[in-house]
Amino acid sequence: MPRFTVIVPAFRVQAYLHACLDSVLSQSFKDYEVIVVDDCSPDACGPIADEYARRDPRVTALHLPRNTGLGPARNAGMGRAGGDYLIFLDGDDTLLPDALQTIADRLEATGGPDVLMYDYARTYWTGRSVRNVLAAHLDESGPAAFRLTDRPELLRLLMVVWNKAYRRSFIEAEGFAFPPGYYEDTPWTYPVLMSAGSIAVLDAVCVSYRQRRRGNILSTTSEKHFDVFDQYDRVFAFIDARPELSVWRPVMFRRMLDHFSALFASPDRLPHHRRAAFFRRAAASCRRYRTPGAPVPRRALLRHGLLWLGARRTYRALSGAQPLGDRLRRASGAVRRAVRGAALRAHYRIQSRLPLRSRDAVFTAGGGRGYTGSPAAIEAKVRELVPGVRTAWICRPADAHTVPAGTRHLAPGTFAHWTALARSAYLVNDASFDPGLVKRRGQVLLQTHEGTELRSVGIDLLDRPAAARGTDFEQLLRSVDTWDFSLSANPHSTLVRERAYPSAYTTLEYGSPRTDVYHRTGPDEVARLRETLGIPAGSTALLYAPAHRDYRRVQRPALDLERLVGVLGPRFVVLARAPRPPDPAGGRRAPHPGIIDVSGHRCVETLALASDALITDYASLMFDYVNLDRPVVLHLDDVEAYEAARGTYFDITAFPPGVVARDQDELFDVFATDRWRDSRSARLRAAFRARFCPYDDGYAAERVVRRVFLGERDGLPLPVPSTARRAPGALPVQDGAGAGVGG
Repeated sequence: MPRFTVIVPAFRVQAYLHACLDSVLSQSFKDYEVIVVDDCSPDACGPIADEYARRDPRVTALHLPRNTGLGPARNAGMGRAGGDYLIFLDGDDTLLPDALQTIADRLEATGGPDVLMYDYARTYWTGRSVRNVLAAHLDESGPAAFRLTDRPELLRLLMVVWNKAYRRSFIEAEGFAFPPGYYEDTPWTYPVLMSAGSIAVLDAVCVSYRQRRRGNILSTTSEKHFDVFDQYDRVFAFIDARPELSVWRPVMFRRMLDHFSALFASPDRLPHHRRAAFFRRAAASCRRYRTPGAPVPRRALLRHGLLWLGARRTYRALSGAQPLGDRLRRASGAVRRAVRGAALRAHYRIQSRLPLRSRDAVFTAGGGRGYTGSPAAIEAKVRELVPGVRTAWICRPADAHTVPAGTRHLAPGTFAHWTALARSAYLVNDASFDPGLVKRRGQVLLQTHEGTELRSVGIDLLDRPAAARGTDFEQLLRSVDTWDFSLSANPHSTLVRERAYPSAYTTLEYGSPRTDVYHRTGPDEVARLRETLGIPAGSTALLYAPAHRDYRRVQRPALDLERLVGVLGPRFVVLARAPRPPDPAGGRRAPHPGIIDVSGHRCVETLALASDALITDYASLMFDYVNLDRPVVLHLDDVEAYEAARGTYFDITAFPPGVVARDQDELFDVFATDRWRDSRSARLRAAFRARFCPYDDGYAAERVVRRVFLGERDGLPLPVPSTARRAPGALPVQDGAGAGVGG
């Protein structure tokens, strides 16, 4: 019995069917069968299906004697299916590479749910591809499997059949089948999700949903769009037959109203002479199934009310006025933005002609994040050592609370922000200032960078388009030419940056100021930080901080954290930090009790101090973390792909900061045998620290401030020998395998 049955209905898709079937047969996962259902197609779909069936025994070509439509064609395919799970793929769509393997892995990780929902990207005939805008609802944190009542927001996703995998035994036991007619997905997907005993999600794009320029039946003008009424009749009949599902009636009522409204508003679906009849049918259905209770957005209230009342002329008049109002609002907004932009530019030019303020310094980090990183460490030291200085920090208003009381907050894009950029004598950043900045004579710009480079940066990305992602290299070099000082933590970084960022700046090889806090934080403060993050007393906290993958459109953790927590046992917790902070509006769910989601935490130094060990792959955090003298484990399951796409400056597997695991099972073994913190791990860490942290001694910020702000060249604090440095709360080194984990 194969793991999957992929059912491909085919009707008038001869131009796309080869690509569809090739995308399935080229999958790395091989345990599947394909059933191509030729729905009596008048073109070459039937012969194409036969050709593939002859070439590959996993393909079955099923020819229907007459055209039945998409739903019955899928039913015919299900009747021949033998796989554990059913996957539907329309004949003009394609699976992404490794999609089946990704789906199979997620099914195993979630215990074999009744339904697995995954993501898709719309691929347009122009070649442009856009991911589903509601992808945040597929967030994998929280329980691995659940019921729809636990995550009703999943109903906001596109209710189609082909973005899910269905356990065949569940479908057969419930007797689900597709009805005839248009919108056949509606009475399938809603009942399936409402009835499923277990649902799981997969935050990965698995299907390329082709947006054909012409020929899509749902964009064809036809009376068949009236089929939508019969389909919702079937949905409500299903709910009425199962009293336990009555909770979904208000939700389905609102979804029905939204669907009817969208169809009526579409200019190319309903024949003009049938629009009045459609509205009457819609109003009748609204009165028949009216079930108050589901929240309705304010903008939809009037539309729903008019639909229920059958007030077609009023509805049509308001619908016609709405686009005009929207256009006027957009135009008004564009004018306001243009006027404000011109005013800001004029203001900046005026301020740039006024004298510099020699005691003013502006700082920012991470493109406008809160008070963090090396710029924050330097700003604090400036206030301590430089008399009379006035400092300001540029960050988003939402992060203003992180700025110290003695430092002025500047919101990006304000008049005060541009005044500070024009008139401050000192500019400090770890990324780039606004491209509109024109550096003045007398201004001093200090570039601190965001950490030691393992992966390629700067102009070294010229021949790596996947990593460069449209970088404007001319603008990059113009920005580099504004640097007066480039801060470096070690000789490696100095050599890399002088090649990757060529210009006439002065390199300050003084260490990384953001690591100063590691050498100045005592055990009591570490304990307070752990309590703030919710780390249980007596637990071992592992910080998981993977790097961004340039070659992946979807950023998913390569490590199954829930499985890791299960292997480690109750004495461990994982602090999970995603490569990029989550969208606050993305609807993230509460994680596993043993997993603390710290993706939105602004200060990685706090997370490092609070943790007992680091699990990472290519993140620059490893270069800072070894200052704590705590274990580092590298999970490098894709090192070849990463190096091919991004490029690295040295072989991290040959000179790692700790134990290297090449796959997930090996990582589990590293912790089960205590190799993660044995004497060899300590030796690797010491060698790594000696090479990359020669100046990280707690005085890096002071050296920078004395050189840049006070002009001192002699008498700067000398690096403290590594043997004399203090690391807060380092774990004891084990002489051999310890007691293991899971106890």
